[in-house]
Amino acid sequence: MEPISRSLEGVTKRPDFQKRLERMQQQVMADKDVQAFLKEQNDVINQSMIDRGLNKLYEYVQQSKQCAFCSKDNETNSLLEGYHPKLVINGRSIDIEYYECPEKRKLDRQKRQKSLMKSMYIQKDLLGATFQQIDITDPSRLGIFQHVTDFLKSYNETGKGKGLYLYGKFGIGKTFILAAIANELAEKEYSSMIVYVPEFVRELKNSLQDQSLEEKLNMVKTTPVLMLDDIGAESMTSWVRDEVIGTVLQHRMSQQLPTFFSSNFSPDELKHHFTYSQRGEKEEVKAARLMERILYLASPVRLDGENRRRS
Repeated sequence: MEPISRSLEGVTKRPDFQKRLERMQQQVMADKDVQAFLKEQNDVINQSMIDRGLNKLYEYVQQSKQCAFCSKDNETNSLLEGYHPKLVINGRSIDIEYYECPEKRKLDRQKRQKSLMKSMYIQKDLLGATFQQIDITDPSRLGIFQHVTDFLKSYNETGKGKGLYLYGKFGIGKTFILAAIANELAEKEYSSMIVYVPEFVRELKNSLQDQSLEEKLNMVKTTPVLMLDDIGAESMTSWVRDEVIGTVLQHRMSQQLPTFFSSNFSPDELKHHFTYSQRGEKEEVKAARLMERILYLASPVRLDGENRRRS
């Protein structure tokens, strides 16, 4: 059998191979980025290193210097998608290192943040809310901003913190503020969940048929930061008050898990809502017990303003 080294020597001496090699060399040496690299490393690079590193130089030239994340047309021929090639000196050889595209890093961070902010039955257009969009010239909103700042500081240091009970007229931005808080938490790599209470209650009633009630309740009970939106808008029954809302809040209170609320009702009005069931039963003690849990978990803040949904 003919030795491999002799076979390779025969291939490299063939005229067509030499022509391809010359074309490669011409293409490589004509590349502006390669020229800039060789000029920058002129004091350490010699011709022998260039000859030995031709394959690396060619690999570099053949690739896009922009990836699909930062290219305007999203069409690239990058070897590692989302990474940019960079020529480097490795000992006495020319090599390529790949570094992550800043745009890819930015998009990955946005995806990660989005995954940290979970929601149930919340309008999608509200989920992008930020505090930069909130008018803090309004005294009530400025107070909310300060409370959230204090909460984030406490939560960052201890994993605990008192939430907010936001209440006020319909359509003045309570849900928007909850979403902004959730996004602020996601910025800091904290997980949260916003739940629209009326729809959640309806789903739980349907879950009695498929045995998934406990699973859904546990998800809400144990999420790191919970936001109950529009509490008080659900149809009040003793089961909803005691077995759903009461059970969730009791667990979160005992585990000191941060909880936020929004409601059209003031605390006193919400207590009245929880006092009377659909059948007209008056249960003041149970309503008072539930309100005690809410006010343990959250500080009431009245939100003023015009109905923004009509503008």
